[in-house]
Amino acid sequence: MENYLLPNLVEKFVDHLKTQGRSRFTIVAYKKDLQQFIGFITSKQKTDVREIVKEDIDAFLNKLLQENYTKKSASRKLNSIRTFFRYLKKEEIINQNPSLDVAHPKYTLVPPRILSEIEYRALRDATKEDPRTYAMVEIMLQTGIKIGELVGLRLEDIKDNSLYIRPYGKNPSREVPLNKAAKKAVNQYLKARNKSNFSSDYLFITRTGKPILVRNVRQIIVRYFNEVGINKATINDLRNTFITHQLINGASLEYIARIVGHRRLSSTERYLRLVKEVKQKREKLGEL
Repeated sequence: MENYLLPNLVEKFVDHLKTQGRSRFTIVAYKKDLQQFIGFITSKQKTDVREIVKEDIDAFLNKLLQENYTKKSASRKLNSIRTFFRYLKKEEIINQNPSLDVAHPKYTLVPPRILSEIEYRALRDATKEDPRTYAMVEIMLQTGIKIGELVGLRLEDIKDNSLYIRPYGKNPSREVPLNKAAKKAVNQYLKARNKSNFSSDYLFITRTGKPILVRNVRQIIVRYFNEVGINKATINDLRNTFITHQLINGASLEYIARIVGHRRLSSTERYLRLVKEVKQKREKLGEL
């Protein structure tokens, strides 16, 4: 019976993800989703994975939607559940995968948001007095790297004209060009950081010398968003802004996909609609 208990199986699944080289953030997300699912299932007096049926998963998703989770968020949790059951089936712990018959909640994919020139200039101006935040903003705006890749940067990853981005999740390592503006911001930050005498290998560290966390970066930059009046924006919109402006300036889809680590060209192609909209606005303003 012990081999079929849900909490034990989730721990085995998490150990499996670690052997697959998944990022720490991905593993934490899977674990949280599955712990939430287990909490719901055990409330139905079920602890044996073989007792779970399609209707249980449907009921879990419906409960999420009733609790005001977005359809996109519920769909992501279903992906976590499916991956979990796929692992159990492969390990021959279960004979049937009940999640395969569960439909994803339908939702409209919101197009990426990009910062206007006024917005990103205001953000730069606001952060200039804080070398660390300014360097983080410049790197994300000028390279399009993910926030998880940003916090993973080491001092040795800073090259003369590029950044070495370590493997992250399913993405392999890659080299990303570093322009003069970003390089200057990094150098200014390092000059200020060196005064603290901290010896961390990580590029971005906290005031106490520890590697900065994703949530720290979010809190810091969202505070500046609010300060300069950038509404309905997320940290990922710095990446969106980089991709869109690169395409507007004539960079190829293939080049951008390689730089930002898109594994599918279709992920880059969805920005073409934004490029068209931005060009139309500029034409109206006489900027093109």
